[in-house]
Amino acid sequence: MKKFIGYFFSMLIAIGIGAYGMYYFMGKNTNGTEVQTKIEKEVTVNEKGISDGIENISDAVVVVENYKKNKLSSIGSGFIYSEEGYIMTNHHVIEGAGQVKVILANGETIPVKVLGSDEYADIAVLQIDKKYVSAVAKIGSSEKAKVGDTVFTIGSPMNAEYAGTVTRGILSGKNRMVEVSVSSSQADWIMNVMQTDAAINPGNSGGPLCNVSGEVIGINSLKIVQNEIEGIGFAIPIEDALEYANKVVTGEEIKRAYLGISMGDLSTSYYTLLKNGISIDSSITSGVIVFDASGPSSKAGIQKGDVIVQIGNDKVDNVAKLRYYLYKHNPGEEVDVKVIRGTEEKTFKVTLGESK
Repeated sequence: MKKFIGYFFSMLIAIGIGAYGMYYFMGKNTNGTEVQTKIEKEVTVNEKGISDGIENISDAVVVVENYKKNKLSSIGSGFIYSEEGYIMTNHHVIEGAGQVKVILANGETIPVKVLGSDEYADIAVLQIDKKYVSAVAKIGSSEKAKVGDTVFTIGSPMNAEYAGTVTRGILSGKNRMVEVSVSSSQADWIMNVMQTDAAINPGNSGGPLCNVSGEVIGINSLKIVQNEIEGIGFAIPIEDALEYANKVVTGEEIKRAYLGISMGDLSTSYYTLLKNGISIDSSITSGVIVFDASGPSSKAGIQKGDVIVQIGNDKVDNVAKLRYYLYKHNPGEEVDVKVIRGTEEKTFKVTLGESK
């Protein structure tokens, strides 16, 4: 027995010496000079899953039903973010509704009050009676989230039977500038969104994008759907969503700048240009065509047929970008608008009006 114990401790000592020797060896070059290795960060991977985070948010998630002419037209998702019964969802989820109802996590269906929405931010705020609030979502930070972080969504893909469906993925990108259609059949607006590969399907719109702790870092809003594209979904950063939601709740009017022009992309057909009596020089390859100028733009000197290529310090090559950068300015603000007239570049100082 003593012989065995002695052998055991001898082996431990040998292993320790061997490990040290290996460390010492790895710490030197073949020429004998020392090499220092710096460990930047120790990373621990825990595959327990995200069940704790799901429990933190699931009871605050609701199904949002859009009724038109007393018939269910479409559904989306939303989440309770205030003890006052405020629910956040997308504008397009409740757009055109004659009545809106929500299905709570316990399966109960109740009517809601639509406090307001903004189509460009794609944010809407609903309200239910406080007695129905059993859980409130915790708000996180999209700014602190990093690309590669695990994220998950909860929503109602397809229909209410799948309410509470969880999909998991990673944060694939931040500050993606995605062109969308708001007031026309063509892209006329840009949204600054986060990208994820977590599955987002019809009915998920308006639901929360969460970090592993179940904190809301974004609102699911968009998905690129093409045969050759898989796993690209988008979410509005929670900070941007809250900015507009707070304005809706407080009754603050959302004011946007106004140029006073009717406009089109440079890709507009030759027939449309001819019909409007506009001729664009072939040397111009990008910009926004002015079909008609009135109000602030006309007063500043902008004319029909001008091609807008820059507003303020931001270059524009289509309607979506022009509107996005225009709305970063306030009504009453004076801004430089650069145009090409014929082949000559001109700059006009426009005092922006307020859109109605």
